Amino acid sequence: MLRLRCADRLLDLTRPCVMGVINVTPDSFSDGGQFAGAAAAIEHGLRLEAEGAMILDVGGESTRPGAEPVPAAQELERVLPVIEGLRAASGAIISIDTSKPEVMRAAAAAGAGLINDVHALRDADALEAAAASGCAVCLMHMQGEPRTMQQAPHYADVVPEVRAFLAARRAACLAAGIAAERIACDPGFGFGKTLEHNLALLRRLGELAPGETPLMVGLSRKSMLGKLTDRRPGARLHGSVALALIAASRGARIIRAHDVAPTVDALRVLAAVTEGG
Repeated sequence: MLRLRCADRLLDLTRPCVMGVINVTPDSFSDGGQFAGAAAAIEHGLRLEAEGAMILDVGGESTRPGAEPVPAAQELERVLPVIEGLRAASGAIISIDTSKPEVMRAAAAAGAGLINDVHALRDADALEAAAASGCAVCLMHMQGEPRTMQQAPHYADVVPEVRAFLAARRAACLAAGIAAERIACDPGFGFGKTLEHNLALLRRLGELAPGETPLMVGLSRKSMLGKLTDRRPGARLHGSVALALIAASRGARIIRAHDVAPTVDALRVLAAVTEGG
């Protein structure tokens, strides 16, 4: 049985599960500003849980292309009331989407069980903070930084390069004392990658996970769908669900999604067909 240890919780990943997105930011690419207040964000998180989200991913700093970093104090002011409110009212696993060690520590103390880091714990002291937290970690591949990552992404061969990066970061986590059952990986769709890079990674998704590490994917409403369908972010539901099904059929265990209910329904149908009922 494939499971992920998230602090005091064990997440069963025998079937793919859905992570709901809660952006407590004014400038995220799809829903920036919609849930910037703590009360609205908590209400949204509880709605996502009711729709079937097993994980609620709280982020206080946008990582969209071109995004500017925010100070740790501002990020903490945004996310901590939401994490505390969700921990008190929700049974879902709470994820903190951050790269800052001080945010990781405070979020874990407030009740987060997973650290979702687009920098894959490469920032100073991040490995140590994550190891001490007891949280699960999701290590994402990104070429460059959010401000510049989409200007000219280039790879000799994107699939083995991403696979080697994820394997190296997993090894660094193990060396730092983070048990294998606490580690997930994310190939980082749209983070320093062209449409062709994203499609190549999706076609060969099953090759990317080091060892038995579960894979998370974030494909919901991404710009690759804008290029494929010519639709704005809020109108990319059908394409997002299609990508979720493709990723799940190729081995993804955690699907990060803005539109939770349709994604959960689609995954249930996929499971019924592939598992025989």
